[in-house]
Amino acid sequence: MLLEAIYHRPKQNWAYAYDRKTIHVRIRTKKNDVSRVTVYYGDKFDCWEGLERTTTISMTRLYQDELFDYWQAETVPTFRRLAYVFKLETSTEEVWMTERGFQKDTPTPTKSWFEYPFLNPVDVFTPPAWVKDAVFYQIFPERFANGDTHNDPEGVLPWGGEPTPDNYFGGDLQGVMDHLDHLAKLGITAIYFTPIFEATTNHKYDTKDYMKVDSHFGSNEKLKELVAACHRKGIRVLLDAVFNHCGYTFEPYVDVLEKGEESIYKDWFHVRQFPLTVIDGIPTFDTFAFTPMMPKLNTENPAVKQYLLEVARYWIEEVGIDGWRLDVANEVDHQFWREFRQTVKAVNPEAYILGEMFHEGMMWLQGDQFDAVMNYPFTYAIHDFFAEGKIDGIQFAQAIEHQLASYPQQANEVMFNLLDSHDTARLLTLCGGDKRKLKLASLFQLTFLGTPCIYYGDEIGLDGGNDPDCRKCMEWDESKQDLELLQHYQDTIAFRHKYTALRTGSFRFLYAKENDRVIAYERADEHSHVIVLLNNSSRRRTVRLSLPQGEWHNEVSGETVVVQSSKVSISLEAMSALILRRE
Repeated sequence: MLLEAIYHRPKQNWAYAYDRKTIHVRIRTKKNDVSRVTVYYGDKFDCWEGLERTTTISMTRLYQDELFDYWQAETVPTFRRLAYVFKLETSTEEVWMTERGFQKDTPTPTKSWFEYPFLNPVDVFTPPAWVKDAVFYQIFPERFANGDTHNDPEGVLPWGGEPTPDNYFGGDLQGVMDHLDHLAKLGITAIYFTPIFEATTNHKYDTKDYMKVDSHFGSNEKLKELVAACHRKGIRVLLDAVFNHCGYTFEPYVDVLEKGEESIYKDWFHVRQFPLTVIDGIPTFDTFAFTPMMPKLNTENPAVKQYLLEVARYWIEEVGIDGWRLDVANEVDHQFWREFRQTVKAVNPEAYILGEMFHEGMMWLQGDQFDAVMNYPFTYAIHDFFAEGKIDGIQFAQAIEHQLASYPQQANEVMFNLLDSHDTARLLTLCGGDKRKLKLASLFQLTFLGTPCIYYGDEIGLDGGNDPDCRKCMEWDESKQDLELLQHYQDTIAFRHKYTALRTGSFRFLYAKENDRVIAYERADEHSHVIVLLNNSSRRRTVRLSLPQGEWHNEVSGETVVVQSSKVSISLEAMSALILRRE
């Protein structure tokens, strides 16, 4: 047994309250090294007489990546206090793990046991329940639809031209309102808008006024009208909060630019040297990346904090939005986000707080800051397996399971799972134009744990490379839309909405092998049981799976499949999917 590989610590994703009565306990061991793990637990004030005063649970090997196994047990302590130890076994060895390390002898209950001191309800990380059931749609407002030509920017181009970093096509909020029926028919239940506040660019990430909708998009009243229209259709609205930095036309920054050290706003920013300028390509003040037009805000400054928290409160309370997506979230201090959460949740406890994160984000997902992060590690795994063929089935499964092991279950249930965005090449382009690959990728996304988000236009075959090509105008001419692809999205989203197992049920891989591009996985709860098989290879494949006996419904052909033995052979055509369901 490789003791160096074994890891556990209380709290974070290793021991956490899943709800007001349940504590999940996890431990990591070397891959395929340990055959059995048992957790012994009891009340920390009631287990001093010996192990007979504890409850014993055999842990389940929940996930596995290329190096480790991750085990989990679900405990329900009677008095909300938990003291526990682990017993790890192989065919020839038995080891106990306590907080002080490893030992061969059976541990007596002492202060060396791990401890979850008390399950305080206020500490339970509880993301909004509605997010688990949501299907998001990301809209880049300038390129979605031009509904009001009267607010077009100067020099606006005809709809559908080639996008550049600084051209305009006139997309606005009225355009979104005009096409809400498209979203409703697609099955969308939430929209994430990239920034809509007054700014100088087409992307609006250089905010000038956080309290004003950009006139090219409409007005504050138009946004309120749009939010109300969305709500009537059962669609929630998420706005983009660009609080890491502002734009170069933001009045406090303009004041510092003009007055230097004499400005009353000089501490609103991180200035290393006056005057504000650029020396050898590097600004004398902190910015987003090295972009002088996006100066970084000092969110530790009380005045800055007060201003931004008022912005966060205003748009939820006065306009009725349902949450915030937080731009460059990992560069803002944790204390600001803690106060941000308190401010937002005081107005609407069900508001969704989503942080932009391109890497692992556990430090932001402990119940005091975000509800979820944009799950780019998931995105990259999808790209590597389905679109670009860089990894095989087992590597894909390991990447996904490593991601699941990185967070508490309630965070995984609302994780923002995207396939592409305004910051990446479009999925269809990454797939080399092969929409069969896109279909398989989107099918996995829409049948996986977490909250899926569709980037506008993916559903009708919009392609595009990296920015700015990924920000093309939405195609509204049906003769130029891929209607067969649109039907695929509508059907798959409807399937997700119909069965709770696809949204909140358990997840596990049933088939994933080295040098193989077929995967199979199951989603299950007390209401339904779904098996999904995906053949991401260029040839017909037959795989053998262990399935429960009985009748299964083939969602692709509509036929009934009768499983009579524990092992069944299933054939799949090249680049195809098979979905089996039983209730």
